[in-house]
Amino acid sequence: MKERIRKDRLKIAMIGHKMVPSRCGGIEFVLTTICPMLVEKGHDVTCYNRAGGKLENEYVGTVKNNMYKGVKLKKVFTLNKKGLAAMTSSFFAAICAAFKDYDIVHFHAEGPCAALWIPKLFGKKCVCTIHGIDWQREKWKGSFGSKYIKFGEKIAAKFADEVIVLSKTVQDYFQREYGRETVFIPNGVIKPELMDAKIIKSQYGLSGNDYILFLGRLVPEKGLRYLIEAFKQVKTDKKLVIAGDASDTDSFVHEIKDMAKDDKRIIFTGFVQGRILQELYSNAYVYVLPSDLEGMPLSLLEAMSYGNCCLVSNIPECTDVVEDKAVIFKRGDVIDLQKKLQELCDHIDLVNKYKEDVSDFICNKYNWNDVVEQTEALYIKIYV
Repeated sequence: MKERIRKDRLKIAMIGHKMVPSRCGGIEFVLTTICPMLVEKGHDVTCYNRAGGKLENEYVGTVKNNMYKGVKLKKVFTLNKKGLAAMTSSFFAAICAAFKDYDIVHFHAEGPCAALWIPKLFGKKCVCTIHGIDWQREKWKGSFGSKYIKFGEKIAAKFADEVIVLSKTVQDYFQREYGRETVFIPNGVIKPELMDAKIIKSQYGLSGNDYILFLGRLVPEKGLRYLIEAFKQVKTDKKLVIAGDASDTDSFVHEIKDMAKDDKRIIFTGFVQGRILQELYSNAYVYVLPSDLEGMPLSLLEAMSYGNCCLVSNIPECTDVVEDKAVIFKRGDVIDLQKKLQELCDHIDLVNKYKEDVSDFICNKYNWNDVVEQTEALYIKIYV
């Protein structure tokens, strides 16, 4: 009988992201990080990118002959319209994967999992990573998109050989809703090199320790309404830097910019990457994440890895990460958020206390090498 398992070289397809390499979202950055590491371990990895995507400046020159650090990149047909891009790209990627000789087909996010049954029907071993309960996001409420994403969640729970989750909250949710056992594999982080404030000084007038930083997608569930309302009531000369771009949420971005227009301390940078991103993390006075809903916030891990004092909402996805190494406020409570912001602005000694050893703490707790080893072990387990 032919031995099926090839522990030294598995053929793996990644489906559900926008583009690799990229930092345009958490899923994209995770795959940009772990896929080359899987290649280094001897595996054959293909990422099915959406058609129409463009390389960010940070990654120009890193892709040659449709390869990124040994990772194969394939584009699939995509209808680049709101609500249809993820659906169409994952559907056609799933068809491609079904007819190729992949050992593992790995879906990312709930919506793309709606197509998981296709390679499964052709006998493929399928893994999915639930990066968050996406159908709950405000931009999908009451829409076909919400129903479609929930359908993908059900398909994942029923048909995936293994379901990976990034938080204990989501793990409990799958057990409660579907009686489905899942595997907890969190995201990771790498200890970074700190950067002096050069570009951000020339572009935004930021010299270091003179701004509070939010970094992430500009979507309602990130709590930006609370943050802007609370910050406008804080008595400080420090600025509030909101770094990030819309995610099919243009009307929301207009709303929060309108909220902030009378406060000259509030700066919107748009999407940032590369050196500017590193400088913003390196020189922040406080990093704030006021989210209502998260999967596992990569930006929070990164902010802590840079040694930042962090202020986060008391949702489990944040508090499980920070433990006692950050300041916590009540989710959605503008008064409590304003109070905590004021306290931190007034007491630099408190800020410095939270900066002590936080980088070592988070880098030891969440390590990309551990993530890749656990993911590889899961692949091998289901392929036997």
